[in-house]
Amino acid sequence: MRKLLIFSVLAACTAVNTSAQWKPAGDKIKTPWAARINPASVLPEYPRPLMERSEWKNLNGLWSYAITGKGESAPVQFDGQILVPFAVESSLSGVGKRVGADKELWYSRPFEVPAAWKNKNVLLHFGAVDWQTDVWVNDIKVGSHTGGFTPFSFDITAALAGKGSNKLTVKVWDPTDAGSQPRGKQVNKPAGIWYTPVTGIWQTVWMEPVVANHIEQLRITPDIDRHTLTVEAGIAAASPAGLVEVQVYDNGRLVATGKSINGEPAVVGMPRDAKLWSPDEPFLYTLKVFLKNGGKTIDQVNSYAAMRKYSTRRDANGVVRLELNNRALFQFGPLDQGWWPDGLYTAPTDEALAYDVQKTKDFGFNMIRKHIKVEPARWYTHCDRLGIIVWQDMPSGDRNPEWQSEQYFDGVERKRSAGSEACYRKEWKEIIDCLYSYPCIGTWVPFNEAWGQFKTPEIVAWTKAYDPTRLVNPASGGNHYPCGDMLDLHHYPAPELYLYDGQRATVLGEYGGIGLVLKDHLWEPERNWGYVQFNTPKEVTDEYVKYADKLYKLIPNGFSAAVYTQTTDVEVEVNGLMTYDREVIKVEEPRVREANRRICNALNE
Repeated sequence: MRKLLIFSVLAACTAVNTSAQWKPAGDKIKTPWAARINPASVLPEYPRPLMERSEWKNLNGLWSYAITGKGESAPVQFDGQILVPFAVESSLSGVGKRVGADKELWYSRPFEVPAAWKNKNVLLHFGAVDWQTDVWVNDIKVGSHTGGFTPFSFDITAALAGKGSNKLTVKVWDPTDAGSQPRGKQVNKPAGIWYTPVTGIWQTVWMEPVVANHIEQLRITPDIDRHTLTVEAGIAAASPAGLVEVQVYDNGRLVATGKSINGEPAVVGMPRDAKLWSPDEPFLYTLKVFLKNGGKTIDQVNSYAAMRKYSTRRDANGVVRLELNNRALFQFGPLDQGWWPDGLYTAPTDEALAYDVQKTKDFGFNMIRKHIKVEPARWYTHCDRLGIIVWQDMPSGDRNPEWQSEQYFDGVERKRSAGSEACYRKEWKEIIDCLYSYPCIGTWVPFNEAWGQFKTPEIVAWTKAYDPTRLVNPASGGNHYPCGDMLDLHHYPAPELYLYDGQRATVLGEYGGIGLVLKDHLWEPERNWGYVQFNTPKEVTDEYVKYADKLYKLIPNGFSAAVYTQTTDVEVEVNGLMTYDREVIKVEEPRVREANRRICNALNE
């Protein structure tokens, strides 16, 4: 007992010392969750809810960092400590420094592999790193990756020390808007609708032990018309003797099973009265997926799935409507940028990450348009659990808004370089792959407002073929081509139906942008921007309801979905329903909820 007590005291002292070495950088506004961060336990939740194993180790926390010239050797000495997984430019990193295209960011930390993992393969996972990443373990190169929004991993077993401590080194290069890679709203000179750069690790870093022959990925496809749930399990070092077994549970009760071998999908016959997922009833089935050899389980992951269907159909008046589970549903939600004043791309805690989704539900919306950013896996699980449909944008890049030009409408389309095009295609595929199995994803949006838009019919055709279970919005507010499932209009500030497509659903991809400046909740007190601005929450709400009434009256004329700008203020933008620090709701919530529910239910009256 005494040894345990001494160990506990030492551990507590270590945590205190660690915390004392870290504090947020800068003097910008922060969210309430920033004060609750413990550097010894940063974002401790399991980072991959769709494929969960019982054994894992979180590597978030204080690492050493250095910024060097591009192409220089690994630093002998480091500049200080950085709190991973917050980007180096963010306050919560404890650093708050820019890097730029002519520099590289280095990370280093020691780690130990639990003794219980002996004779197992060890996988090192990165949730996301922006943008080009090189990784060494004990000075042995273990892998590289490009792409700022998707997870990647390496088997580091052969590089591990036989016993004791190991050294992990990571190098990152990110050109931001000096490069052509997908980057969303990051720019080196933030202003207006353009925000601070995000460089380096910005999602959880973690390890897990596996056997050589293990489940690498799951691709889960529901079919409510055929009453099936198809589970494709990607297997590392696959063996002909390997058998995949899927068990489906309804609140702990086994309701269906399916099995396959030889790399075939396991097709699970679901009950004909299976519970369907919807925003009003977001029911999730629990899945257990086993990999067996000779009757013995050699790997198991836990997951979940939902029975739901996204489609379109012409209604009795000839208007093409979006449908969920073969029923018309007006999809209505906010433009959600997913930025944080303290963590930039990274929410300070999982509670904070879930908060924006919960408030979206509280406001009466049934959808979110995730705007030119991809979130950590847990955000999509929060949407699955709470019942929010997601329109997922591809993060734009290359020359972004410079690509907007009236020349487009003369039939002239700018061209990406071969490297830029290859980068877009690679990252778009990776995004679809990592998000495919989340029930909430209803629509893919390859382009926004002509920013980097190219070969639209070809990109849309590829997206539809690669994932025929979702709708495709070719270009939200962009250059319009007769392809995909929607014609998407942008109109600020009030909604307007200025174009209509009789063959596809017509949607309002952006409108609104009603601004309100609230002192002490501003990113830059002397600089702020909104499409229109008012002085009180009542005035903002009056204008919001006026726009909502106008939108409601346009639904019979052809609108089938709409997106309001936006969930929160972001940097100098002040047109959020909430302040950037999430401290203040800027509208009269009951009135907004009533107006929103009326719109969401417009096609079911």
